[in-house]
Amino acid sequence: MGTRPRVVLGVGGGIAAYKACEVLRGLTESGHDVRVVPTAAALKFVGAATFEALSGHPVHTDVFTAVPEVQHVRVGQEADLVLVVPATADLLAKAAHGVADDLLTNTLLTARCPVAFFPAMHTEMWEHPATRDNVALLRSRGVVVTEPDSGRLTGKDTGKGRLADPREIVDLARLLLARSDALPRDLEGVRVVVSAGGTREPLDPVRFLGNRSSGKQGYALARVAAQRGAEVTLVAAHTAALPAPAGVRVVSVSTAAELQTAVEDVAVDADVVVMAAAVADFRPAERAEHKIKKQDDDSAPTVLLARNPDILAGLVQRRRPGQLLVGFAAETGDEHGSVLDHGRVKLKRKGVDLLVLNAVGEGRAFEVDENTGWLLTSSGLEQRIPLGAKSELAATVWDAVAELVRAGERRQ
Repeated sequence: MGTRPRVVLGVGGGIAAYKACEVLRGLTESGHDVRVVPTAAALKFVGAATFEALSGHPVHTDVFTAVPEVQHVRVGQEADLVLVVPATADLLAKAAHGVADDLLTNTLLTARCPVAFFPAMHTEMWEHPATRDNVALLRSRGVVVTEPDSGRLTGKDTGKGRLADPREIVDLARLLLARSDALPRDLEGVRVVVSAGGTREPLDPVRFLGNRSSGKQGYALARVAAQRGAEVTLVAAHTAALPAPAGVRVVSVSTAAELQTAVEDVAVDADVVVMAAAVADFRPAERAEHKIKKQDDDSAPTVLLARNPDILAGLVQRRRPGQLLVGFAAETGDEHGSVLDHGRVKLKRKGVDLLVLNAVGEGRAFEVDENTGWLLTSSGLEQRIPLGAKSELAATVWDAVAELVRAGERRQ
């Protein structure tokens, strides 16, 4: 792969075509060379000039333009990744059955790189047996067909079939460029709970004790799990205004007590629970009913703290047979040991199946887009996770979880 990954952005003829412009901008601004290949119908929603201005490449729809360049073959052959945004029911059907009647469908046949479809259509079309069969056929060939979001559709309709948020599409595209095998459908039928974000413990009506967690890692875990086929519930504390992952049920909470209640409620039927949230260890023992005022003598109030419950420890105590528990630990080295030393102790003390260990500090783990660390298992595995996007770390975690799920199935 060259210094600028070459991405083909196919655009289908649906109202969500305008969102492809946001995907295009997100990819070009992160250093990707993007060639837009729309259908003729897509150009009725967004003009060619818009795609050309944003990509810096000419835009064609048919195979009879630039014939000497044999572009109906070259475009797909030279791509490192092909995305289709939005993927209409018509495009999914053509791709599944090898129809090649324009430049985009020819490109899909000649591409030998990862191909990902991001569907957008009305709920009835997405749920129609013909569409479901086409999706299953494409997935059986190793093509990525993501789950659409739920929400407002064209007109007054709402339901499943909404295009995923453009930021999520860009993140998944970058993941597939980094790891073409990152999104297998190996979690079909697995019920997953993920916690994310940082809890806030109120001191008075305007102040709180909190932490620097952005929720990005937990959201990446939920996003990747859903696209690998899992049924995902995301219990989200405060986050950095992140888009809800497509195909994921989101439960919003604020305090550690609220997070505990929500997680314990949904974990009862879960096969896997991943505690990625940064839960406050302490809370103010008392919450003031009114804003605490500054005193004329410049004295500061004394705040007494109470300890919050260890949510993960409670889950370990109440876990049902076969349930997998994954913990996260943010550590710093000190005179008593290294980050890894502390992680080993925490793994044993917590009693989880997997522990993701992060070294934290200025510019590391919290409030950034990349992450690194170690994956520790109760069986003694210690896997170093190289620095990369948080979605890449998420994929590594789900690789390990999927292997444990398969091992459990073999033992039954």
